[in-house]
Amino acid sequence: MNREQAYLRMLSSTANMQWNIAVMLEAKASEAEKMRSWFCNHLHSHSFSSQQTQLGQSLQMHDQVIEVIDGITKLNQGMVSIIKAVLPQNEDDEESFGNSGDSFGKGFTFGDKK
Repeated sequence: MNREQAYLRMLSSTANMQWNIAVMLEAKASEAEKMRSWFCNHLHSHSFSSQQTQLGQSLQMHDQVIEVIDGITKLNQGMVSIIKAVLPQNEDDEESFGNSGDSFGKGFTFGDKK
């Protein structure tokens, strides 16, 4: 397998991971909407014995959301490292990164300025 084929496989895997993340987010959004609806209709301040219990339940729900966001962030960081490995990186691009307003990062420039 040559380098181009390896890069194509890496990009294909990245696209597949992105699709799976989108499916997971869609399922999580649906689940969150169901939970929100149930909470709004069934849970009230008189449903808890104390404010401490109510706060603990709220924190537990927020912790679950934060875990999902953290997991997705880690997956995206992995995809970024794959894309960085695939994209060509020249010294010219590295020097212009941050110095020019038309640069979109390493390997991406808008227009034909050379």
